[in-house]
Amino acid sequence: MSKPTAKVLGGPTGHFPVEAEIVGYLANTWSVPTLLIVFAAGWIVILGATNLLVKRHNPTLASGEKAAILWFVLTGIIHLFFEGYFSYNHTRMAGRQDFFGQLWKEYAWSDSRYLTSDPFVLCMETVTAFCWGPLSFCVALMITFQHPLRHPFQALVSLGQIYGDILYYATSMFDHYYKGVTYCRPEAYYFWGYYFFMNFIWIVIPGYLLYSSIEASGRAFQALEKQSSIAERNEITKKRD
Repeated sequence: MSKPTAKVLGGPTGHFPVEAEIVGYLANTWSVPTLLIVFAAGWIVILGATNLLVKRHNPTLASGEKAAILWFVLTGIIHLFFEGYFSYNHTRMAGRQDFFGQLWKEYAWSDSRYLTSDPFVLCMETVTAFCWGPLSFCVALMITFQHPLRHPFQALVSLGQIYGDILYYATSMFDHYYKGVTYCRPEAYYFWGYYFFMNFIWIVIPGYLLYSSIEASGRAFQALEKQSSIAERNEITKKRD
């Protein structure tokens, strides 16, 4: 029987590319199902508590608005705490054994750049964590209390998320097709489940929210122009009289 090649096994840690320098790597001690169950349980508690608070402060809020609040709370926590964790610990990610560290190491099977302090990934995640994270919480509060600046900030955060995601995909695909460098293991579920699907969510939902904000802003300006036009006609009529 022939031995598996490096194209299947990956480098010394099993990651790709085979020449990736991953210093101090420690294998995860938690199983994937355990990581996912704990992660999901945490979100059920956080989003459940958020929903109760929203109902208390604005019980008449439409269900679509409540869903948007839950999204911005979820994405704010992921950006600020989970991605902020990576930004702070990027030089020692390979050996981290706490919950967030093991989650990142599991995801890194689909993108080893998270274990090598890749400059683009580090800069992108830092901006995402400390810009879009806090602003996501601000948008959630603006929706709850129906602040007039909700849509400008919602559009800003959503566009920033889409922009970061597109660059994330583009840099990886450029290296793959132009340089022949692959950061993902060959198993399909790592690419389609982790790398593609988990990131594509941050294009689909922000895309819808960006469209919603643009549409709402357009209606607001249209109504303002209509009111201005009526006011001008009334003023002209008064002067004639």
